[in-house]
Amino acid sequence: MGLTKRMKTQNSPMLDSGLSALIGDLDERGLLDETLVIAVGEFGRSPKRGVSTSGNTNSNDGRDHWPYCYTAVMAGAGVKRGFVYGKSDKTASAPVENPGHPREVLATIYHSVGINPHTIVYNHLNQPRDLVKADALTGILS
Repeated sequence: MGLTKRMKTQNSPMLDSGLSALIGDLDERGLLDETLVIAVGEFGRSPKRGVSTSGNTNSNDGRDHWPYCYTAVMAGAGVKRGFVYGKSDKTASAPVENPGHPREVLATIYHSVGINPHTIVYNHLNQPRDLVKADALTGILS
């Protein structure tokens, strides 16, 4: 079975049922407001089948890594319910509205759980560093 078919028939349904069950359970127990649930990967998938973007050999059914456009699902901890932030072009090749950088997603995670993303931390050489060099995506928060 090729990647695309496996994603549609196996992986996506498992993620959908598991994630929705977790969020529903947290909500029923009154824990969703204090818990952040996030599902995100480090890349998307190329918009065209059989096109190698990383040097991998792909079958006609394969879709290679695509770091230019991908999604994240966030729920709880002040995230607006049913809200979609950003928009891609019709082939999901590139963001066309409100792109969110991974640093901004990380800053949003910290902000959502009460940690200032601009906190100064010290590395192993005692040098000051920003926790995250980005602002939180406050537009997704209620």
